[in-house]
Amino acid sequence: MGISAGAKHWGKLFPGSSVRFGTNSLVCSRFRRNGFRFVASGTAGRNGGVVAMSEGETLQRMFTWPDKKKPRVCILGGGFGGLYTALRLESLTWPADKKPQVLLVDQSERFVFKPMLYELLSGEVDAWEIAPRFLDLLASTGVQFFQDRVKSLHPSDHLGMQGLTGSTCGGTVLLESGLHVEYDWLVLALGAEAKLDVVPGALEFALPFSNLEDASMVDNKLKALERKNFAKHSIISVAVVGCGYAGVELAATIAERLQDRGTVQAINVETTICPTAPPGNREAALKVLTSRKVQLLLGYFVRSIRRVGDGEASTGLTEGEEVHDMEAEPNSDKYILELQPAERGLQSQILEADLVLWTVGSKPLLPTLEPGNRLHELPLNARGQAETDETLRVKGHPRIFALGDSSALRDSNGRLLPATAQVAFQQADFTGWNLWAAINGRPLLPFRFQNLGEMMTLGRNDAALSPSFIEGLTLDGPIGHTARKIAYLIRLPTDEHRLKVGISWFTKSAIDSVASLQNTLSKVLSGP
Repeated sequence: MGISAGAKHWGKLFPGSSVRFGTNSLVCSRFRRNGFRFVASGTAGRNGGVVAMSEGETLQRMFTWPDKKKPRVCILGGGFGGLYTALRLESLTWPADKKPQVLLVDQSERFVFKPMLYELLSGEVDAWEIAPRFLDLLASTGVQFFQDRVKSLHPSDHLGMQGLTGSTCGGTVLLESGLHVEYDWLVLALGAEAKLDVVPGALEFALPFSNLEDASMVDNKLKALERKNFAKHSIISVAVVGCGYAGVELAATIAERLQDRGTVQAINVETTICPTAPPGNREAALKVLTSRKVQLLLGYFVRSIRRVGDGEASTGLTEGEEVHDMEAEPNSDKYILELQPAERGLQSQILEADLVLWTVGSKPLLPTLEPGNRLHELPLNARGQAETDETLRVKGHPRIFALGDSSALRDSNGRLLPATAQVAFQQADFTGWNLWAAINGRPLLPFRFQNLGEMMTLGRNDAALSPSFIEGLTLDGPIGHTARKIAYLIRLPTDEHRLKVGISWFTKSAIDSVASLQNTLSKVLSGP
């Protein structure tokens, strides 16, 4: 498990930005450090707490674990990787003195079932169904929850300092609120965020679609455009950058929502949509996009995005450029996208849109690389992901596990595993088991990803599903839509939440069926 210092790049963890955190009982503390005054607030769940410790002139706020003898597991990130690892640990059978205390830390108060964010735009689901609060999900467990961000990580488990088992401290996590958390075992599952800083203007004018806040912002923007354009009878123009799964699902959902009140243009640097998808999924998606008149601009990349200025005419194109949907109004919030061809034979183009959605690229919520070769630092790849062995332990750090977007793990062919919910979901199961094995002195299992198939939503009653265990089979249309919802219902985090959501979806389906039957009968009775 050793690594040659000259063969790898290493980096420290400093992913910081401020946000509140909390759960059950609030604790506030004021302290001084290096002449500066800090005010920090936090909360502790159940028997955990916060205490202030004096070190010379420095006061540190330390999280106190309920039991001084039992192993301490700190999980950073509450997505599919982090939350499901915590729940997996709860489900395992432990010796009385070995069951770990688990602390889950996430910057949000809600877990988000990201594959179903598109249904928020279509109105098919309610926010509570796919974004339950962590406190509600963990209420019947022993897992404690803090809402906070990670500022820095200080591991002490690098090789040569301590063994692989026992309860010796594995390191300390410093949270943005100023709280220090000592751990015996650490899980990195911090996820990723949209990468918007690669094209001029994208950061200022394009909206990402990767979390609950993004979905709410896009929905509110669409509602504002729908209200504004309703009286004018003008067309709403939406540009979607990227035609991977996220871009195609977004384009199909918005096109269905706007219908003849809007146009959707989808831009992709590849000459096809969803290039890594099974052929059946891609064909089903193309069929739906065509039927909803989504304009596909394939073989192009976005060179820049800018806002239409006051009194600016949408002209001034360079020779050879084409114009699409140039209907700008002075003083309106419209945006111009300059497209550069990625393939020969194509001409540069300029688009104009009321709304620009960005689905291309992501960056892990881990730090950028810094040069160095000290063993206590974490090995990171060029994307900022932690290098792990096949048991999902960070190389050189036997007490740190990494999964999902935080992990750089390769399959048997040497290719990095995709950053999908399916991968993180399976890795969480292995991480939970391997933590059990490590704590109990048992052999750890190597992770092997099993591709169960791929699914995508294409609207309120449309989806595509290609299971891997039946070659060439694709379920699309209403059947695919039903199969996808059932599959995701099964994957919701807890039995209680699954039951509540299942009842809600069944009720909505029954109401929709009755309404559809009434409409049909009304048409028949009013016919000639």
